[in-house]
Amino acid sequence: MSEETKVPSQNHDAKGTPDKAADGAKQPTDELVTTHHTMGDLSYTATTGRIVLREEVTEEEKYQGLKPKAEVSVTAYTLDGGDVTQRPVTFAFNGGPGSSSVWLHLGVLGPRRVDAGDVGNVTPPPFGLVDNPDTLLRVSDLVFIDPVSTGYSRPAEGEKADPYHGFQGDLDSVAEVIRLWATRNQRWMSPKFVIGESYGGTRAAALSDHLQNKYGMFLNGAMLIAPALNLETLYFVAQDSTLPDPVFLPVYAATAHYHGLHPDRTVDEVVAEAREFTDEYFTVLNKGARATEEERSAAITKIASLAGVSEDYVDRAGLRLEHTRFYAELLRHKRLVTGRLDTRFTGPADNYIYEQMPTDPFFAATMPAFTAAFNHYIRAELEYENDSNYRILTGEVHPWSYKEFEGKAVDVAPMLANAMRLNPFLKVHVAAGRYDGGCPTESIHYALDQMRITPELRENIEFKEYPAGHMMYLHDESRAQQLADLADFVRRASNR
Repeated sequence: MSEETKVPSQNHDAKGTPDKAADGAKQPTDELVTTHHTMGDLSYTATTGRIVLREEVTEEEKYQGLKPKAEVSVTAYTLDGGDVTQRPVTFAFNGGPGSSSVWLHLGVLGPRRVDAGDVGNVTPPPFGLVDNPDTLLRVSDLVFIDPVSTGYSRPAEGEKADPYHGFQGDLDSVAEVIRLWATRNQRWMSPKFVIGESYGGTRAAALSDHLQNKYGMFLNGAMLIAPALNLETLYFVAQDSTLPDPVFLPVYAATAHYHGLHPDRTVDEVVAEAREFTDEYFTVLNKGARATEEERSAAITKIASLAGVSEDYVDRAGLRLEHTRFYAELLRHKRLVTGRLDTRFTGPADNYIYEQMPTDPFFAATMPAFTAAFNHYIRAELEYENDSNYRILTGEVHPWSYKEFEGKAVDVAPMLANAMRLNPFLKVHVAAGRYDGGCPTESIHYALDQMRITPELRENIEFKEYPAGHMMYLHDESRAQQLADLADFVRRASNR
């Protein structure tokens, strides 16, 4: 159990910023709490709370100063002692859009970890919180960021949230948090990393380019966990594209294998067969009505065999299974639905005539544990008090704006490629879960393969796959291996 030293709340503001606005109204100030902890041989400081983001305001060509625009919740862990110019720092966030950073924070990276269990052995309420001795804090300081409208982050009083509920506004605000934290803590000379999961991977890839272009901040590394890079490959954005169906087939095959529908074969064998069929699958779909009856019939047989569903179902689906329909169909004969973000999980429904999965049993099995653990941890151990609801995962951010991509696919891989071309020292770590039915391994490979970079720069990208789902760290063996892989990556990319 970690030991804490309580330190009174620190309500302070950026240097040089007035306490009152021009109209005399009191401005919001940072509210941060610092505690000191030990865990085995680690001694570290935790700082948590909310910091105020401000924008420079000019009216009628007259500079009006800095105006509060948002209050963003952050939790930072810094190792005690040592030279901060030699010590790496990693900025972490999850995705959604609409997710707080709690999943990476208490799931894998931080010094404390939720005891949520795993498929087949889920921890019952009231769950648990344990030390995480392999925390990434061993090799890097950590800063967890909750984008506006998630966690405790909110617009400043009188301000609207809409500007942050979209690709560019979100990118600008998270980048500003990173700049501000690095500046205030004198960390510009530290090796710097970003790590994001799911849409957080979208954000991390874009930030690698954005931080360079806006602030001249060059990163040492970007760690992308189950990233959504090219959203045209994913069903939840590109329902009319032919890209998702072939890149999802391997995860369908792996899921069918996991649930016993490919006896006497290994998961690697069925996944390899699905991958080999990808090009032919693309061709048949893209031919549309031009596909011959023989081509269509052969494709139906192959898809049904790999995915573990009937040929009649594939035929009636027009060869396009769509993931939430597949997760409802695969185990319908057992009166179960599978998870989406982790297809190893299963659960019951109230009936079994749904066209699409009615709920995701993965979230039902995991979200309560993370919610309980964080709400306990933030007050009982980090000593931060806030009566607002900590939004673990919220729909408040929707509709999410992608106006910057109007008329084209939402694809941040070109931004990552540009960052790598400008910064040839930038290293990229990519992690995927074999049973991730939301951002499958092959969708990530597809996006990376399209990046316009030299063979030399491509060597800066490493790819790791784990036998689990989107949050692969719920699986004990995968978490241990993932932390070892991340620590090794940070050490190598730090150039120290």
